[in-house]
Amino acid sequence: MYPPALQDIIELFEHLPEQERRENLIVMSDGAKRQEPKEGETFDLEDVRKDEECTDTVGVYLKVDSENKVHFAITLGPLVQTLTKAMTSILCRGLNGARPEEIMAVPADFVPRIVGAELVRLRSQTVYYVLGRMKTAVKMYLDRKRAAATAGA
Repeated sequence: MYPPALQDIIELFEHLPEQERRENLIVMSDGAKRQEPKEGETFDLEDVRKDEECTDTVGVYLKVDSENKVHFAITLGPLVQTLTKAMTSILCRGLNGARPEEIMAVPADFVPRIVGAELVRLRSQTVYYVLGRMKTAVKMYLDRKRAAATAGA
């Protein structure tokens, strides 16, 4: 149901007591910078914008390799909240290497298992925002690929 790397993260978090869960989310948020594009890296799709449900600009960079596996990089503006940063790290780790169809099929029901019901309630938009942006990027990529195949046919 979930890509294996994401399943591993879900299983790690869902068994943690609330305090440890929050501490681990803070550690994950500190790793968000490592998810940024590397110098000279090229992507199949770049989607950089500020949406009203987020406090700052978020850039989603998507590359699909020759084995049809997706690789994400994410940039976050300085005002992005800690929980969004944590979800960025979690989702990049959990979704990188999955196939586009697998990513599109990932339900959002895992989010409370990672962040806890209380944080989901307090930050409902924030916790789902990055997943939505990543799925949108994959959909845009697949739409472009279909359009190119149709135009070439």
